[in-house]
Amino acid sequence: MAAFVKAVNAKIRAHPVLNYVCSTHFWGPVSNFGIPVAAVMDTTKSPELISGNMTFALCIYSAIFMRYSLAVTPKNYLLFGCHLVNEGAQLTQAYRYLNWTYWGGKEKAALANPAGAAKEAAKN
Repeated sequence: MAAFVKAVNAKIRAHPVLNYVCSTHFWGPVSNFGIPVAAVMDTTKSPELISGNMTFALCIYSAIFMRYSLAVTPKNYLLFGCHLVNEGAQLTQAYRYLNWTYWGGKEKAALANPAGAAKEAAKN
């Protein structure tokens, strides 16, 4: 059985595309794509749900790993693309957070929906 597994592995590793698909240069970014997909999906949710600390931490994280993906040999363009998408989504979320929290977005929403503002005032 071990000889069979070894032969199959050698056959896979001989083909460049299959060798790449069986590597961590492929599966690392593929598994990491959950983060940017979730971030893009979150851009449709209410800005009051955004965590400013987490958003800014993910901006730093993606910027660092975009640089790392081009510093390794061979360059990992799939990882770069993953973090590029995440950086864009996180910067969008950061803008939405700052707009909601500091630039009057919350007040504009309250003026647009007076019934919701009354409920919020009653809670506090």
